Amino acid sequence: MQKYDAKVKNRLKRIEGQVRGIIKMMDEEKQCQDVVTQLAAVRNALDRAIGVVVSSNLEECIRRQIENGEGTEETIKEAVNLLVKSR
Repeated sequence: MQKYDAKVKNRLKRIEGQVRGIIKMMDEEKQCQDVVTQLAAVRNALDRAIGVVVSSNLEECIRRQIENGEGTEETIKEAVNLLVKSR
């Protein structure tokens, strides 16, 4: 079972606030360029959140595997694949 720290959850709450702000911009019929700029900012923030989640999980898994005398190559490949799929 994976535990997520408060920093990751707070990051996602900020993203949630950004999305609400974009919806408000749309309701107020703001310029397309401004809306798209904000959408791109949300996408970048989500990409960073994905990186944080994958890297913290990877670190935890590798430590556990090393303690158990297991190989880590497959875990690293899975983490890289997760990052590639997220784009």
